[in-house]
Amino acid sequence: MLRHVAAGIDGSPEGLAAAHWAAREAMRRGTALRLVHAWEWQPRPAPGVPADMSQRSWAEDMMAQASDSMRAAHFGLQVISHSVADAPVGALLAAAEEADLLVLGSHGISGVAGFLTGSVSQRVVARSPRPVVLVRAGECTADEHFSAVDGISPDEIPETPYREVVLGLDTARPCDELIEFAFDAARRRATPLRVIHAFSLPPAFAAVDRLAPVNGPELLAEHERAVVATLRPWCEKFPEVAVTETVTEGRAAGGLIHASAGAALLVVGRRVRETRLGTHLGSVAHAVLHHAPCPVAVVPHA
Repeated sequence: MLRHVAAGIDGSPEGLAAAHWAAREAMRRGTALRLVHAWEWQPRPAPGVPADMSQRSWAEDMMAQASDSMRAAHFGLQVISHSVADAPVGALLAAAEEADLLVLGSHGISGVAGFLTGSVSQRVVARSPRPVVLVRAGECTADEHFSAVDGISPDEIPETPYREVVLGLDTARPCDELIEFAFDAARRRATPLRVIHAFSLPPAFAAVDRLAPVNGPELLAEHERAVVATLRPWCEKFPEVAVTETVTEGRAAGGLIHASAGAALLVVGRRVRETRLGTHLGSVAHAVLHHAPCPVAVVPHA
């Protein structure tokens, strides 16, 4: 199949925001955009479906409108639409298998719970064999860029610089797929890559005065050296990408959420592993998916 970026849409505003983000990413990659919608037959019309339309007719009409909207907003983009009568999770996972990247929508930010990712999105992210990007409702081109002069939209000035890409890095278990995805994302946007690495003090340090921890500076320096060593081959492979490293003691999720406030994209990993309860998303990925205000890319790795 033709290389493409896939976007799951369901007629909601967040689905449309995800589709437009996926369209911009497809343009950056020089690939096609594939819009995917899964619908299941219901004995009664599903919410949002007019009473005088069947689920199939509504899906076809919605897909046609979405496709026309993508083509109108993104000149020259090849758009493929695919509507299937199937359970959403299964259909989206199948779409991810064939895509370079899958993009899904989130319902926005709640004052209590942060992102309302929804059960479908969370299950797809936890099981997808390909990277998945979660995009919040209302996300637009301007959110990826720094403010243009005199309030002019980045749509009108394409060279308006992108905001930085942020990568969460674990030097104890570095992963090529994750690091390459982040460097490539920064390269395509001609923007810096900010790498965040957080570490915890060994248990022996816990009882020591935190104002003067034993070997604290040496431990910090050790982690800084590990970050530099891990990134060195990637900096050589992507010399055009300016990299800054932030190494801190503490919880990784908090630092990533803070950094994501001014970012175009946050990139985190998901270790592929099965537990008795099924697939496992991971605490850091789970936290940033619920609280990071920018789009979040979750990259599966061994």
